[in-house]
Amino acid sequence: MSVLTRIIDKAGVVGSILGSFSCAMCFPAAASLGAAIGMGFLSQWEGLFMHWLIPLFASMVLLANLAGWFSHHQWSRALSGAVGPVLVLVGVFGMTQHLLTPEITRALFYVGLVVMVLVSLWDLFHPRNRRCTPDKCETPTQQS
Repeated sequence: MSVLTRIIDKAGVVGSILGSFSCAMCFPAAASLGAAIGMGFLSQWEGLFMHWLIPLFASMVLLANLAGWFSHHQWSRALSGAVGPVLVLVGVFGMTQHLLTPEITRALFYVGLVVMVLVSLWDLFHPRNRRCTPDKCETPTQQS
């Protein structure tokens, strides 16, 4: 389960970033970066990315972090892993449903992407360790 959740987490992060490359009007900084590296052709599928794929990828990352919490019971990792996708989802839904101003939704989206990338890199270089067995959780003891 751990390898599968890590793969889903990384795929969701990459998918959210690639999706942001398609929407020049919504996320101009990400779209210009995408165009600079040759991903400008994605702009023809802007509606598909904004309404379906970015929320799908962000939800995948959120579910992978939730599954990781059930497996490892490390609330700090689960919370930090959930903040990014939630910000991305709020940014995308705020943009598509016109609930917030464009500046706020862009800021939420970009901060969410950065948090997702940072947490993904943290997980890549410092993977989670299982702290609980199916029977019980060990609590750390203080030694004096």
